[in-house]
Amino acid sequence: MRLTFLGTGTSCGVPTIGCQCAVCQSTNPKDKRLRCSALIETSTTRLIIDCGPDFRQQIMPHPFRRIDGILITHAHYDHMGGMDDIRPYCQFGEINVYADPLARQGMLQMLPYCFAENRYPGVPAIQLHEIHKHEPFSIGDIGITPIEVMHHDLPILGYVFTQFASSTTVHPSSMTSQELVYITDMKCIADEELPFIEGCDTLVVNALRQKPHHSHQTLAEAVAFARRVGSRRTYFIHASHDIGLHDDVNRQLPADMQMAYDGLVIDV
Repeated sequence: MRLTFLGTGTSCGVPTIGCQCAVCQSTNPKDKRLRCSALIETSTTRLIIDCGPDFRQQIMPHPFRRIDGILITHAHYDHMGGMDDIRPYCQFGEINVYADPLARQGMLQMLPYCFAENRYPGVPAIQLHEIHKHEPFSIGDIGITPIEVMHHDLPILGYVFTQFASSTTVHPSSMTSQELVYITDMKCIADEELPFIEGCDTLVVNALRQKPHHSHQTLAEAVAFARRVGSRRTYFIHASHDIGLHDDVNRQLPADMQMAYDGLVIDV
């Protein structure tokens, strides 16, 4: 599997409108952060995690090919405010979108014209699938298990990904050993979720800033979480301008952890 970080910023993006801090004034491209989203690809399958308001800008540099699924973590605008921009991809057929009951309801409210009985021509053709924590499913040759994390008092989804040996075989014995865990907007997590994550090959997890926040992990909390689950390598996302300059933060991190940045591509 290949993961491309389409966006690694928090809800306001970086630079933040009107801010004159060192991060927002930085000329380093790694300090420019669009809203969080990611592209996961194998040779046969293409998935998007979250489709925020920067989606059009994020996807334009990439080849125009079918999207096999869009996975929504939760119903906040910065994670699904760009759903209308998937319209061009509907020429390949309906777009399968996967969301838990809360996010599904949020999408129905945000995009009612996509689900009306009499839809006007040109609206996104969305096939909305309701998913639940700990209930695995597959899209193409990628196995997906939703897990639950807490965004303050809101339960949201993280995702565990495993590539199968082929797109037609989904028995657990066909899985490769590589695993990717993607978590955003987490403040805390229940112990029952940890067996799905422990010992993962690659962990992607949120680290908002240095100072405590009521609904997001700090960088120190994210580092501690990565150590707790024993990931082989860790990338931090959903960072605000308050976290500091990308290169400065990276120099302070352990060798197996780093700040992700928009456009970073990793193989899992």
